[in-house]
Amino acid sequence: MTHPAITLPTLIAHRGYSAAAPENTLAAVRAAYEAGARWVELDVQLLGDGTPVIWHDADVARCSDGRGALNRLTWPEAQALDVGSWFSDRFAGEKIASLEVMLELLNELEMGVNLEIKVNKGRDPIELVDRVMPEVLEALPPERLVISSFDLSALHHCRTFASKKDLALGVLFGSTPKAWRTQCEAVDAYSIHPHWPRLKRAQADAMHEAGYQLLCYTANDPSAFQSRWSWGIASVITDEPAIFQRFLDNQRLAKQ
Repeated sequence: MTHPAITLPTLIAHRGYSAAAPENTLAAVRAAYEAGARWVELDVQLLGDGTPVIWHDADVARCSDGRGALNRLTWPEAQALDVGSWFSDRFAGEKIASLEVMLELLNELEMGVNLEIKVNKGRDPIELVDRVMPEVLEALPPERLVISSFDLSALHHCRTFASKKDLALGVLFGSTPKAWRTQCEAVDAYSIHPHWPRLKRAQADAMHEAGYQLLCYTANDPSAFQSRWSWGIASVITDEPAIFQRFLDNQRLAKQ
């Protein structure tokens, strides 16, 4: 095998356990671990001062008590934000997580991560990759890491930091383009991450036959997704890992 020997889990907790805790926070990763998940999907971006943080949106309005673009914040300004109260009073005072601190937690819990290089509009993918990749590769072993992105230039640049055998790259698709195979081959991709409702059976079959791992996002209704497992899906990225796991456990018990 030329890619890292990764044992993918059936379920990956989307932005941590984001149905149980504020997304992309240390609390969400701890909640995922406590619920039995051993892999999480997280997003990484840069603040205005170049600090890498775990965050999805281009601004902070939706998931904090502040407003403004992420790329205008310094680290001290970002740390002044409360990123938990919007979700629940229980998480009041939760702080935005730096990449450094998140990597420390993942290592403490021995968790795997699908880290998305989140290139929001107007941001520089090369700057983001240059800042993030050395830190990530130093912190995590290749068997606990998949780097993914919608941005092909970001993935191309990621590949310059590590060979195929030392780094698994995943290509994210909304609607799968006709040129999906060419795009995946260009970055020596390990996996394809399609938006599950838009993935067609013939596409899944072709991807599986070509040797790619399929990680579908973001499925939250296990009964609606059930028929897709036969398409060769390796993992589901879900906000609801506990609900998904109970459903799968019940399905197994019913077959015994």
